[in-house]
Amino acid sequence: MIKANQKLYFILIPALALVLGGPACSRGPDRTVREGETPASDFAPQRRSDAPGRSGVAGRGRGGPGMGLGRTVARSWDPSTVLRLSEKERLAVEFETAFASYRPMSFHLQVTGKIFAHQMRKAIVSYPFPARIAAIHVRPGDWVDPGRPVVTLQSEAVGEAKAEYFKAQADLELARSNHEREKRLFERGAGAGKNLQAAEAELKVAVAVLDVAEKKLHILGFTEEMVSRAAETHEINPLITLFAPIAGTVVENALVVGAMVDQASEILTILDPRILRVDADVFERDIAKVRKGQAVEVTVPAYPGLVFGGKLEYIGDVLKEETRTITVRTEVENHGRRLKPGMFASLRIVLDEQSRALVVPDPAVLDDGGDKIVFVKKEGVFHPRLVDVGSRFNGFVEILQGLEEGEEVVTVGSYQLKSKLYEEILKAAGHH
Repeated sequence: MIKANQKLYFILIPALALVLGGPACSRGPDRTVREGETPASDFAPQRRSDAPGRSGVAGRGRGGPGMGLGRTVARSWDPSTVLRLSEKERLAVEFETAFASYRPMSFHLQVTGKIFAHQMRKAIVSYPFPARIAAIHVRPGDWVDPGRPVVTLQSEAVGEAKAEYFKAQADLELARSNHEREKRLFERGAGAGKNLQAAEAELKVAVAVLDVAEKKLHILGFTEEMVSRAAETHEINPLITLFAPIAGTVVENALVVGAMVDQASEILTILDPRILRVDADVFERDIAKVRKGQAVEVTVPAYPGLVFGGKLEYIGDVLKEETRTITVRTEVENHGRRLKPGMFASLRIVLDEQSRALVVPDPAVLDDGGDKIVFVKKEGVFHPRLVDVGSRFNGFVEILQGLEEGEEVVTVGSYQLKSKLYEEILKAAGHH
């Protein structure tokens, strides 16, 4: 005949299994933070409520509405509980420990963003008049320096502008010659003053017309050197060569020789990928934590082991009402040109680089219902201990309350100790 306490033991075991769900489930969904990853919500210290019933056997065993038996049992261990392992249990479980210690910690805010081309390092080569592509001098992926020829166009506007320029040159030479003749005649007393004044007016007009014609050539893409060469050769042809305005890589070039372009056409796009920008959204609750100049660590899924450094260059002034976020912008040096515009990125904004905190390795902290616990090793036995945790950084967890510097905590084998703790709870419950 099964004793009453044995019946209770068999009833509690399935209930407890449903609550615990094995070691992996005890940590809770989405609460494990890998080394180097810290969700934004972890920045705020996670403190326990000071409401009555949070400590001691009676308070922690009290179940509220809707709480099952297993959850009630899981909260009913006494903080003074001591776990002693048999020799067989010690041999069956491999334990590793670490000491709670003070370490420098950089508190940071984790946000997500997207990589964009820097607006000051991107150029679109276009032409303000209708033209036909006569020659393309670069291909996608080519690196170009400022002033390198990229495309040659054939445009009727170029031919007309050259003809106007040459005509303005001829008119200026004629006006200058006429002015000199009238001036000599006037000085000899053989010419009328009104004729000299008319010649001077014609000379000024001719100079202005030539200046307008030269500026039109510049608008069409002619450099000073090209204008000088045209003035010497007087060669009238409709060809114009366009040059790279910045240093960078040709990223877009879908045109072919003979294709027509106009003022709406983007002939070539040149991007300098050595510095890119990363835009991210910061929630309204975290706006007060960020400021310009803070260091930022950027990572992308394509290169999870690489960190690209930068600083916050811009913090938006307008809150997006639909998401309750603001945009922050970081400029990063693209070492090796690994980053590509359009990539998604994770950003860690460093908020405080000077703080020191009491920390333990991340695996030492386990979930226990809504609380955090560690197992402290002392004189060969293990003590479960409630702790308050703060930020996570580089594989460590900040301990706000519950541990002292130098205390030894279990980092490997803590799940087995937790199972042992519940086993003791069930045994104790079976004897009552």
